[in-house]
Amino acid sequence: MDQDPQYRPPEPAHAVVRLSGVTRSFRLGRHELAALKGIDLSVAPGEYVSIMGPSGSGKSTLFNMIGGLDKPSSGRVFIDEVDIGELDAYELAWLRCRKIGYIFQTFNLIPVMTALENVTLPMTFAGLDDEAAAEKGLALLARVGLSDRFRHKPSELSGGQQQRVAIARALANDPAIVLADEPTGNLDLATGEEIIALLKEMSREKNVTVISATHDFKMLAVSDRVVWIRDGLLDRIEDRSELSITIGGIQDV
Repeated sequence: MDQDPQYRPPEPAHAVVRLSGVTRSFRLGRHELAALKGIDLSVAPGEYVSIMGPSGSGKSTLFNMIGGLDKPSSGRVFIDEVDIGELDAYELAWLRCRKIGYIFQTFNLIPVMTALENVTLPMTFAGLDDEAAAEKGLALLARVGLSDRFRHKPSELSGGQQQRVAIARALANDPAIVLADEPTGNLDLATGEEIIALLKEMSREKNVTVISATHDFKMLAVSDRVVWIRDGLLDRIEDRSELSITIGGIQDV
């Protein structure tokens, strides 16, 4: 279903993430590529939102805008009503460290560090002392089912176990938002389903907003809303109840 480019989704009463008129263009030689063409989006605290769209749709660019990993060419991005475009480098780093947790398709664990050291690293950056960080890190690893793997380095863990460490690390500083970029992309079907279920559980337990950029239709089963991006525009937003998920695809109810 195509959507009018002027489509504006309803806003939740309180938004932990809010984008207003966000555009992003890239210069390729003498040509300018418009990756985002004016996105308005609000996400409420505790929501689980999946961003879906074909390759080249602007999905990853939108994800980077929300995470403060890139800046819009125009428009504004708010995290807890703070305009992150107005922050200097130090303030933005502080916000990323304390407000946002990141989970990546390739796990992005530090190879020479143990699982516990990977999880506690963000706490160290946030100023937590070593003893408190270790205690909290062990509790997080236990919660994701890795209490007996805390001394293992990434090369000694399976892909699913590495992603569990990444989830624990993302939650290290009690963020308001967890951004998951293709979190099941490098996992087999069964392990991917386990990771999806774990993300949902952690979101509910800690009232953390989860925003996932994904091609994985299994993510839709746990999403409160699905944001569809096409050609740099917000195509439509659908509640989970409006979707009918079938083997091999999805169709509107």
